[in-house]
Amino acid sequence: MMRLPRFRYLAPRSLAEAAAALADLGPEAAVLAGGTDLFPNMKRRQQTPGTVVALRGIAALRDRSGDPERGLTLGALTHLSALEHDRAVALAWPALASAASLVATPPLRNMATIGGNLCLDTRCSYYDQSHEWRAAIGYCMKKDGDVCWVAPGSRRCWAVSSSDTAPALCALGAEVTLVSRAGERRIAVSDLYADDGIQHLTRRPDEILAQVHVPAPASGERSAYVKLRRRGSFDFPVLGVAVRARLGAGGTVEAARIFVGGTGSRPQEARAAAELLVGRVLDDDAIRDAAGLIAHIAKPMQNTDFTLSWRKSVAREYAARALRALTAHPLDLPRPP
Repeated sequence: MMRLPRFRYLAPRSLAEAAAALADLGPEAAVLAGGTDLFPNMKRRQQTPGTVVALRGIAALRDRSGDPERGLTLGALTHLSALEHDRAVALAWPALASAASLVATPPLRNMATIGGNLCLDTRCSYYDQSHEWRAAIGYCMKKDGDVCWVAPGSRRCWAVSSSDTAPALCALGAEVTLVSRAGERRIAVSDLYADDGIQHLTRRPDEILAQVHVPAPASGERSAYVKLRRRGSFDFPVLGVAVRARLGAGGTVEAARIFVGGTGSRPQEARAAAELLVGRVLDDDAIRDAAGLIAHIAKPMQNTDFTLSWRKSVAREYAARALRALTAHPLDLPRPP
């Protein structure tokens, strides 16, 4: 049995109190939301904070407001299961509802939060092992070592982004509010990530991800998210494709935004594929052409599940599935009551 290391537990009752604690404690503290990622990492000694600042007692972080007409604001402690089962979210932002529903298992989705999933640690076959296993190989660059075993000659860590909601919210053009003792700042979800397996978040150690802001869908807008994983019941993604498109008269694509997760240290934007779709109808030819461009940026390395060659070949098919999913929705989604 793996046990948690000893740590100090703080339970602030307000966001200001939590931000002050992080400012005082510095990088040796960790923020706790649902705990579905942090606690297993601590048991494996991948993260060893001296103090855990728990957010679950801060009621404001559970607030939700807005609707499909005005956009949606989610408190960071909104459970993924709440998004999964929300009909309004499924109708207006199907990519978000789908991504939330594909995370882990139902019991874990009842604990896991939207803020926690966005801040999920990066993963790697050489990193996500027990402490004893990692010690046997001399650890790795991400924790306690100085070599990235994925690419031993590299000067950087190649652990990959493992969040399902991150590419979906990037495609939807969502933003997050970060709070610290110094104040607030609001940034695009796509700007929350850096291309580094270790320092993969641009959120500072003294900042708390407090809110997620999802813009209202435009008329004719559709979105979808598809996920590849070893076990369909609960595994992390080794590939995720999130797409959003606004369709005009005759089904012509007027605007599109596409992000790929699970193959790099941050969600990757398939800008060329999105630009190719504009002005075209989502027929077989357009989907094939765009899927090829999406697969081109999905350049997996030997750092997660499945063989490298198979992951490369399947990326085109999963990109096509995501695009075809857009054609399954009615052009103008009915507004939920």
